[in-house]
Amino acid sequence: MSITKQKQQTAYLALAETFGYTSPMQSPRIQKVIVSSGVGKKRDKKQLETIEDRLAKITGQKPSPRSARLSIASFKVREGDTVGLQITMRGARMYDFLDKLIHIAFPRTRDFRGLSAKAIDDMGNLTIGIREHTIFPETSDEDLKDVFGFAVTIVTTAKSKSEAEAFLRHIGVPLIVDKD
Repeated sequence: MSITKQKQQTAYLALAETFGYTSPMQSPRIQKVIVSSGVGKKRDKKQLETIEDRLAKITGQKPSPRSARLSIASFKVREGDTVGLQITMRGARMYDFLDKLIHIAFPRTRDFRGLSAKAIDDMGNLTIGIREHTIFPETSDEDLKDVFGFAVTIVTTAKSKSEAEAFLRHIGVPLIVDKD
């Protein structure tokens, strides 16, 4: 069992006093983790396949292509063109990815001091932008010409921003205190 899942199971005991939970089912849980990457103007099939392959190695799951809904002439995008890739993880694969993200990838990030608590939205979801995919050990370091970024969204069942922040801190997400 992963560290993140163990901590999620103890969230009720840790947060019950603060938020007034009367049942373990009221405590927040992680529903899913979404990894998405825009591919931009990558008309080259080889580059698109490279991004798809690396995302599959990082997450352990094949990404699904997202196509443009509208044609926009000024962006040179046609309806049906692949403009992004997305992966939705649940269950054991989700917990394995979160453990790898928190304990391996974040420490490998250059000048990493923590994530801003402002990244949590009002519905209790945390969205993290990762600039370089090379912070994950599965990616080969010799191919540094095709570096891309992606977004990771952690979807929780928290009902408010403060509840989500307390829950994410409890499971080990490195959040920093923002000074306004």
